[in-house]
Amino acid sequence: MNRLWALLVKEFIQMKRDRLTFGMMVVLPIIQLLVFGFAINTDVKHLPTIVFDQSLQQEGRDLLSAFAASEYFDIRYTARSFREVTESIEQGKTKVGIVIPPDFTDNIKHNRSAGVQVIVDASDAMSASTAISTAQLIGQMKSQEILVKRLQNAGSQVPATPYDIRIRPWYNPDFISAYYMVPGIMGMILTMTMVMITSMAIVRERERGTLEQLIVTPLKTHELMLGKIIPYIFVGYVQATVALLVGILVFDLPMRGSVGLLYTLTSLFIIASLALGVLISTMTKTQMQAMQLSFFIFLPSTLLSGFMFPREAMPVLFQAIGYLLPLTFYLQIMRGIILKGVGLSFLWSQVFMLSGFIVAVLTASILKFQKKII
Repeated sequence: MNRLWALLVKEFIQMKRDRLTFGMMVVLPIIQLLVFGFAINTDVKHLPTIVFDQSLQQEGRDLLSAFAASEYFDIRYTARSFREVTESIEQGKTKVGIVIPPDFTDNIKHNRSAGVQVIVDASDAMSASTAISTAQLIGQMKSQEILVKRLQNAGSQVPATPYDIRIRPWYNPDFISAYYMVPGIMGMILTMTMVMITSMAIVRERERGTLEQLIVTPLKTHELMLGKIIPYIFVGYVQATVALLVGILVFDLPMRGSVGLLYTLTSLFIIASLALGVLISTMTKTQMQAMQLSFFIFLPSTLLSGFMFPREAMPVLFQAIGYLLPLTFYLQIMRGIILKGVGLSFLWSQVFMLSGFIVAVLTASILKFQKKII
């Protein structure tokens, strides 16, 4: 027992000295529990919505007020043409487009059925299902309000349904889950492998005692970082190619956009993931610590990027945290090119954010590494 007690004391002392590992074991689970407990929400509300009201009458405004009052639709933009509606949805700025025709008010006043077109971005199946069911429910409720008044004056004649909500699901009208999940899985595979591999790169050199040999070489810090990143870019391309072929051949994934553009922008995501792994590598002392920090990146990437849960259902704070993850922007790129067929003109903001992430993270890695070797 004395020998066992001495060993236990030694392990607790070692744990106390290794504050980073101890902090990850105690603090990170608490942070993850709080973040994901608040962020994960399958009740999708506040869907960004654009409106093209051609009637410009009170009846149209009443219907739009009902959409806004439901809290499921946030009317953020007013379009001047149908083209603005389509561009807004293609860019991912909005998830829903509501189009009210010019004769909407006349149809209501003359007891005719008034059609309203609701366009839904169905590339996100969960958000689309919520938008469709809620829009139909709003149309039924508003129709019932008017029907009660009409029936009192109609006698035996049954009046037409006032509101005809016509749903137009775009990009994935059959709600095939593979179309939504496969691009996300491709991004997750790249995140897991690229971050984990490079997160242990410099740590491995340090544990093997070869880091000092690299330090005394004429290599500059940024050259060392690039040397750790560039070989794995080709590995990432191989993984992306295999995953894309499996998605197309096995899951019948559509490819509506440019394959060349997809590969070009994939390189940005691969470099961003590798840069993040290098930063983790400069912050840790052992491969175990690097692996633990890598898993701390994987969970937010899975849950806050829009891979599994719609970002519109998350509180604003956690949506902001999601913008710190490269996978958030890469999923928008993947789904935009594969499902929507959009080009670079619609994806420039995602390209800008990924490029800024690469510059910021690589700069932090270089500064952190220099600080540790002086």
